[in-house]
Amino acid sequence: MAISTGLVALVVVVVVLVVGSSPGWPRVRETFFSWEHAKASFPLILDGFWLNVKLFMICEVFILLLGLAVALARTARSPWLAPVRVAAVVYTDLFRGIPTILLILLLGFGVPALRLQGLPTDPFLWAGVALVLSYGAYVAEVYRAGIESIHPSQVSSAVALGLSRPQALRFVVVPQAVRRVVPPLLNDFVSLQKDTALVSTVAVFDAVFQARDYTAFNFNYTPYVVVACFFVVLTVPLARLTDWMQRRWAERERAGAL
Repeated sequence: MAISTGLVALVVVVVVLVVGSSPGWPRVRETFFSWEHAKASFPLILDGFWLNVKLFMICEVFILLLGLAVALARTARSPWLAPVRVAAVVYTDLFRGIPTILLILLLGFGVPALRLQGLPTDPFLWAGVALVLSYGAYVAEVYRAGIESIHPSQVSSAVALGLSRPQALRFVVVPQAVRRVVPPLLNDFVSLQKDTALVSTVAVFDAVFQARDYTAFNFNYTPYVVVACFFVVLTVPLARLTDWMQRRWAERERAGAL
């Protein structure tokens, strides 16, 4: 522990000395780390950041539901559900292939431009839909991996006890699969929390948009650093929770093997 701490401290000191002694550091400090601009932009960024948090919380619920539905469709074995399986495969392949920022631009600008009667034109709504569609494809594959990790003998045992296959999935397979995939799901949601910043590309007044607006008027990039700090403060606890759950699951697996 002492050696590790000493090495980390040494690296930090070297980095600080190298950066602080560079010729362009005074200019960079004024442009990116101005305390006055940080204080001035903080209230605006805070207001916008609550929109990012709200978008994250709303999208998370729909992503979990959509991902589970698609995963169940892909694992269905009935020949009558073949069209549903094909649609699920096309969905996952398509939306995992399109970059999230392009999907946000396509839906955020394209759908309102259609001017269809009764169709909402709020860019916040369509940016959220784009995030749900994009991350739903990734989460569906996580769910599917968890479902397929359950040994088929458990389904056979459930059927032997009188359960139908849908009941076996509901009461036996899915609960175990969900517990197994919680750590990778949390990793996906760490990425989702950061990608809510992409909604600024369709003129949604989130934290990044507020920082960009302030920068355009004051020619100072400190607000971007403030936004980065906001996201780090929100992301790090979730990342540590993910690490803790992964260690707990690994310990449980080792205990079960013994």
